Amino acid sequence: MRILTGITERIGLAMAGKRSPWGGSGGEGEPPAGADGQETPAPTEGPTGDGPRNPWAQGGGTGGSGDGRRSANIEDIFKRRGPGGPRRGGSGGGGPGFRLPTRPGGKSWLPLVLGGVAGLWIVFTSTHQVQPKEQGIVTWFGGVYSRTLGPGLNFTLPWPFQQVTIENVSEIRSERIGSEGEKLILTGDQNLVDLSYLIRWNIKDLKQFTFQLDDPGLTLREVAESAMRASVAEQELDSVVSGAGRAEVEGRVQRRMQAVLDAYRSGIAIQGVAVERADPPTKVIEAFKAVSAAEQESDAMRNRARAYAQQILARAQGDAAAFDQIYAQYKLAPEVTRRRLYYETIESVLSKTNKTIVGADGVVPYLPLPEVRRRAQQPPVEGQ
Repeated sequence: MRILTGITERIGLAMAGKRSPWGGSGGEGEPPAGADGQETPAPTEGPTGDGPRNPWAQGGGTGGSGDGRRSANIEDIFKRRGPGGPRRGGSGGGGPGFRLPTRPGGKSWLPLVLGGVAGLWIVFTSTHQVQPKEQGIVTWFGGVYSRTLGPGLNFTLPWPFQQVTIENVSEIRSERIGSEGEKLILTGDQNLVDLSYLIRWNIKDLKQFTFQLDDPGLTLREVAESAMRASVAEQELDSVVSGAGRAEVEGRVQRRMQAVLDAYRSGIAIQGVAVERADPPTKVIEAFKAVSAAEQESDAMRNRARAYAQQILARAQGDAAAFDQIYAQYKLAPEVTRRRLYYETIESVLSKTNKTIVGADGVVPYLPLPEVRRRAQQPPVEGQ
């Protein structure tokens, strides 16, 4: 307690006779109190004054000395601050940090910039170039049909009032069915065949294709499967597998599909149907191959028999033609023709015997010429 009292006395002696930095004075030379007993603060002195300045005052004060300061008010504080923090631009510290450049007349460029952007938006969303093989569908707000655009340069209202969807209507598209797995179909003779086929189609009416069917691809597949099952049921297994009846099946499927799709008003044109694979079921394919091999062998033997019959018939026809020619000569000279036929017949018969008959006088009736020829052909025996 004595230490605290001594420190206080020393501070009071040090401050005696010095002016208070807050405008008052302490110690000797203190100005007299006012009428109400309160001290009268001394005026703030300028830079040439003897007393110190108020550290909380700001520059730019009015009245009194030209270098006087005044305290900041709430308006100055909010002028210097904005939504993004304190503003740093401006000579007075209260100006904006960024301003758009102005035109020579002092007006802003903002209306012209906005007008240019709006013009580009209108041009790019209202002009549509449609290629020769394409067509475009114009809709109001993306849902209500307006019209169909043909090839060339076309104009519509800007987006989002009107929207354009362009499709290639001449492109031949394909849909392959049955390639992802086994697709069994019942034939007319109560057998099963695994079929894989290709459907080729294009768009003939873009409006119907866009708005009439919810899923054109799914509808096309279902119609194709129904038409194929109906057409295969009219054929036997052998004709479908061997390929003899494939062309007829393909034609029937195309006609049936087109009739159903036209009834649906689908806007689809079927360009062709091609059967790519026609095999028996996997479980019986080995037995079917064995049956097919036997049938092929039977067909080969049947073909060989037909060829032999054709040869015999041709030879008989040739003999008959030769006999007709001989008979024509026989009618002209019967005796000569009779003798000639006799000689030719005897020659053909005796040429196959081992006897030689000589009918002339002075000749031995029998000559063992075959025996001599046989002995001559035998190899010589050793020791003889």
